[in-house]
Amino acid sequence: MSRIDLSAVFGAGGLLAQALNGYAPRLQQQELAERVAAAIDARSDLIAEAGTGTGKTYAYLVPALLSGARVIISTGTKALQDQLFHRDLPQVRKALGKSGVRSALLKGRSNYLCLYRIDRAQREGRFESRAQTDQFNKIRLFAARTRDGDRAECHSVPEDAPVWAHVTSTAENCLGSTCAFYADCHLVKARKRAMESELVVVNHHLLFADMAVRREGFGEVLPGAQAFVIDEAHQLVEAAGLFFTTSLSLRQLTELGRDALAEASTVAGTLPKVQPAVGELGQALRKLRLSLSEVPARGQLAAVLELPEVREPFEQFSATLAGLAAFFAELAQTSEGLKNIAGRFEEVQLALTQISGVAPDGTVRWYEVTRNGFSLHATPLDVAGPLREHKARTKAAWILTSATMAVGDSFDHIKHETGFFEAETIKLDSPFDYARQALLYLPTGMPEPNQPGYTRAVVEAALPVLEASGGRAFLLFTSHRALGEAAELLRERGGWPLFVQGEAPRAQLLEQFRQSGNGVLLGAASFWEGVDVRGDALSLVVIDKLPFAQIQDPVVEARMEDIRARGGSPFGLWQLPQAAITLKQGAGRLIRDVTDRGVLMLCDPRVLSKSYGRTFLKSLPPMRQTREVSAVQSFFGS
Repeated sequence: MSRIDLSAVFGAGGLLAQALNGYAPRLQQQELAERVAAAIDARSDLIAEAGTGTGKTYAYLVPALLSGARVIISTGTKALQDQLFHRDLPQVRKALGKSGVRSALLKGRSNYLCLYRIDRAQREGRFESRAQTDQFNKIRLFAARTRDGDRAECHSVPEDAPVWAHVTSTAENCLGSTCAFYADCHLVKARKRAMESELVVVNHHLLFADMAVRREGFGEVLPGAQAFVIDEAHQLVEAAGLFFTTSLSLRQLTELGRDALAEASTVAGTLPKVQPAVGELGQALRKLRLSLSEVPARGQLAAVLELPEVREPFEQFSATLAGLAAFFAELAQTSEGLKNIAGRFEEVQLALTQISGVAPDGTVRWYEVTRNGFSLHATPLDVAGPLREHKARTKAAWILTSATMAVGDSFDHIKHETGFFEAETIKLDSPFDYARQALLYLPTGMPEPNQPGYTRAVVEAALPVLEASGGRAFLLFTSHRALGEAAELLRERGGWPLFVQGEAPRAQLLEQFRQSGNGVLLGAASFWEGVDVRGDALSLVVIDKLPFAQIQDPVVEARMEDIRARGGSPFGLWQLPQAAITLKQGAGRLIRDVTDRGVLMLCDPRVLSKSYGRTFLKSLPPMRQTREVSAVQSFFGS
């Protein structure tokens, strides 16, 4: 695919300009498209950082559609997946005249309605509240008219409503080809469409699901491809770690017990035998949860099992689970549903063995306690090996792209984390004019972040800037504790509508913030990326601290110890590059369009007082810097 070919698409007066209102040619976009096209043609690997505003989605969709190759595109979230498939792909396909290229959207099984579980829930009618019953009835009406069975299209029921667990399946409770509804199964149909398509849009979790079944020698979920495009590739390693984590939770086991009772009720004379066994499991779970009441919320599993008050109920729980696995194995021939339940108990017993046994090198075993439950996990510290093996087996092009992968100008960190050591790299700066559109404010007189009263100092330093910006601000925090404290302090001062993470669903918060005109949005964790507010509604981003990972996290602690054991520096090899990439994500919330103007306020004094601060500053877009609040006021005044 030559430069002339892509110039005719991306250039002034090209196919995209003719088809899309407001399309503006960008040299960076065309250059990225050329590198993607070359990688697809050569079946080679490419790591491409493209700054905000490059238009990387079109830059990989165009060569994907023109290549004639089978391409799988993986995104970081289901929201991006839907946007890509329902908005971006149709626009590009129309502009290129490629309506004949078959495409498919494929999600994980929990995103599709399960006709069997809907039927069973309707017959049993066991819901925890009147609200759940009403939501179920809305889902039932949606199920009668939907073609794809994608729960994202059912807007009348909240995405996080507990009722979804009653109407969707998991790999454990799916009956497979023996199901009476198999011929009409939405998941089966979606997979069939994917197998027949040249371009398939998935998310990272599903990509790893396919990778796992291939490694285990089973049939692949996704069709074989000549090219994989991984968008939001900075999330790839974390997604892999989550997928390859073995987990067991109180909620999962409670649901299994409930399903066991439901299946037993369909077989004459079986329920009286099953009820006491499931009751014993519930009692063991309650005792174990009670024993975890006084331990830290997260920690190494081995350490907490050394406590006698935890070890005894844990051993009782383990013995109960083993007994239930044997009990349901004897009932497996009674019905297809109980055979499925027996298989699930066997799987959870195996998971418990993997989690509670002696940890092999490269695996951390940990626990988490929540208000109403607990979970146990075994997480691999290194996913580069499995990723590299899978990439080699595909013999396909792999293109990793994101706005945030390089640390300074180096891609060494992402190469090490993914194992893509031979990949070519390219770093394309944003087409936005940051020198004109943005200002970096580093306030003076800030205490060290570990000092008492630091969050109050952040709020005090931010108040005159908020006055100058007229609100219209996004305050990002590295902990939920600091987020809550700042929200209370700002409420005391008044002056702006506050929109605080956790007080309403994310989408609702963002929409209310956009509409307010002078609001202040406060967020942490997941709000560091994916917040896209264009125009005057957002003109100030305040970041409280450099976003180093919390050392108290058991996985972070184990990762650092693993690096140290191999003679490396945890700070230099992992903490610093991870924090620099996260900071770039947070800073990227500020300028989202060519007409945006705004101030990035970075409160952490270490960015100037520590030698590693240069790494953070070098990773940010080329903005003018100031330490004077008067310069910020002049910026907004102009």
